[in-house]
Amino acid sequence: MIRKGFKMKLFKGMCEEYKKRHDNLWLEMIKMIHEHGGKNYSIFLDEETNTLFGYIELEDEELWNKSSETEICQKWWKYMADIMETNQDSSPISVELNEVFHLD
Repeated sequence: MIRKGFKMKLFKGMCEEYKKRHDNLWLEMIKMIHEHGGKNYSIFLDEETNTLFGYIELEDEELWNKSSETEICQKWWKYMADIMETNQDSSPISVELNEVFHLD
């Protein structure tokens, strides 16, 4: 199992909207995440900085990387682009974090 941590950034005042959208995560998006080997996915928010911290466990990083090519993922990115920092293709600006400690 591969553990991934990453951070993203919300626009000011968008914390509640971000949570609302994820509380109503599309079934197609859930299915795509699972089909691309994503499990135990959590996103945490630092409300002082509007920084999101994501954690996901992956079966296969190469398979996961292909998830960005799916129609549903690109649709989700466009849906979220008005509330967070994004790249020109609407993907969230995401900074991968290096694991420095793990304990089972």
